[in-house]
Amino acid sequence: MASIFKKSRDKGKKNRSWWIEYVDADGSRAYAKGFTDKGLTEQLAAKLETEVLLRRRGMIDPEQERLLAIKQSVVQSHLEMFERAIDNNTPKHRKLTMTRIRRLIDRCGIETIGQLNAEKVEHALKDLRKAEDLGARTYNHYLQAIDEFGKWLVSTKRLLSNPVAGIARLNAETDVRHKRRALCPEEVMLLVESARTSGEDVQGYDGELRSRVYLMSFMTGLRRQELASLTPRSFYLDAPQPILKVKAACSKHRREDTLPVHPALVTMVRNWVIGMDPDTELFPRLDKKKTWLMVKKDLERVGIPYETSEGIADFHAAGRHSHVTGLLRNGATLVQAKELARHADVRMTMKYTHIGLDDQAQALSGLPVPLRSPTEKWSEMGRELGGASCQSVASDGNCQNQTEDSINEATPLKEGVASSDVTYFQEESSDVNSGGGGNCTPLVTLCVSVYLVMTYE
Repeated sequence: MASIFKKSRDKGKKNRSWWIEYVDADGSRAYAKGFTDKGLTEQLAAKLETEVLLRRRGMIDPEQERLLAIKQSVVQSHLEMFERAIDNNTPKHRKLTMTRIRRLIDRCGIETIGQLNAEKVEHALKDLRKAEDLGARTYNHYLQAIDEFGKWLVSTKRLLSNPVAGIARLNAETDVRHKRRALCPEEVMLLVESARTSGEDVQGYDGELRSRVYLMSFMTGLRRQELASLTPRSFYLDAPQPILKVKAACSKHRREDTLPVHPALVTMVRNWVIGMDPDTELFPRLDKKKTWLMVKKDLERVGIPYETSEGIADFHAAGRHSHVTGLLRNGATLVQAKELARHADVRMTMKYTHIGLDDQAQALSGLPVPLRSPTEKWSEMGRELGGASCQSVASDGNCQNQTEDSINEATPLKEGVASSDVTYFQEESSDVNSGGGGNCTPLVTLCVSVYLVMTYE
């Protein structure tokens, strides 16, 4: 039986609340604050007793009541708990995530957890993109932040399902706002020499220190914050395989990384750390510097444009992008490049590779030719391909099957090609060059090109 009372300090005083004492469904003594009006407090006490009775009989689900109470709670209190939950991430990541979530929450006008849903968030995000001209990648970052919050609500049993699940992400490849390009080793060397001989400081770094950080970035592929954490103690140069270690607190994926060191870099680092304290940073406060400005000034000093149609060559591009691209250009497999870059997904590694037409042509030149035997000649292979099954172009524009003899007979003498020595490839190349037919099949065109290359070689 519930009873109502006033606290001893409130007895005899008006406008002081009554309190309710009752036994809950678990048999524990519970208290609830009532009203200043005694009659209303008695009604509330009766309601609480009825609810306890229904719970004991299984007619009210306590879990449903708990979830309902959470949905009616203020969203800001949950955001504070979520911020503490992601405390293990870098300060930058934590700040960006919380800023993006709070911007969306405020834009949606959401006050309680129950008001959070995918439709409101999607509309708010689209309005924000239109108002601030957000790129597709930034749009996805906002969506990723709020989705992370929704997943946390589920994992902590605050909600049964993610309230913002199902919002489609945009294709970032169709809206690249910050396209980067890789530098070749020759351009990196010019960048290093430009910094070393500049005789000026940029962002508090003299030319020698800038040249060192460019070399370290290119030869290790480390990110800016990782480079800023390096000290002489980070290197193990006397090991059978020299290595460097990146602290978990500075690594992007929050774990200690171990990387092999290039033999040339071993010698450089030995000279750089002479006389340095083991815990002194090699590149002080690099993560706070405008490194893009360093690279821009040093590139332009030697006539290399900072931005081209292929993209910009900022610090991340000149170092990490050029590192990954250089690995693949020099024979490393995609899996090896992924491990050295410490990417979780090989698709991310592919975004760091900048393979141009010259690289593609070089790779294509290594494609093996399908010869039936080592002694088979190109001319013989081409003669067989063209003699019985190839097509020539008739005067009406339709392709017709012809034999090699009929093609040779159709070639007029005194036209620069001897009828007795002509091959199918020479006949077809003569027709194409003179404009006498343009519907040669792709296979024939390929064979003609290969034959001509072999002839000139």
